[in-house]
Amino acid sequence: MKIMSFLETRAITLDLKGKDKRSIIKEMVEALAEHRKVKDQEEALKSVIEREKLGSTGVGLGVAIPHGRTDAVDKLVGALGISQEGVDFDSLDGEPVHFVFLILSPLEATGDYLRAISRVSRFFKDRYFREALKNVTSVDEAVKIIKQEDNF
Repeated sequence: MKIMSFLETRAITLDLKGKDKRSIIKEMVEALAEHRKVKDQEEALKSVIEREKLGSTGVGLGVAIPHGRTDAVDKLVGALGISQEGVDFDSLDGEPVHFVFLILSPLEATGDYLRAISRVSRFFKDRYFREALKNVTSVDEAVKIIKQEDNF
């Protein structure tokens, strides 16, 4: 599975405004809704927040992969956000999060949902990928880096 197959490039945010976990997740759900990828913002937000209650999706290394399964989307969709300042996300390593990759999936797409989370996680384990992404100055540059990594 390629990240570009579900990443909504118009929902890439290079300068997240939120200052906490909930506001960041809300901002990213709104970015997807703005491009008609989410039918019900409140339902989508609720699914991700409920999942967060089970345990933080702040996986460490400055990365969070909040996700949820919901009827608010018709197909697997993702959004990427970068916070230059970093946000407290209750990460496993206690470090602030700079990269947030939100994944929403229909209820019935369990296999694709799990593959997408795994693929994103694998990308962000690569220090060079994180460094390259942190230094982007345009969405086009971010897409180019992701596409390059997607080919491996």
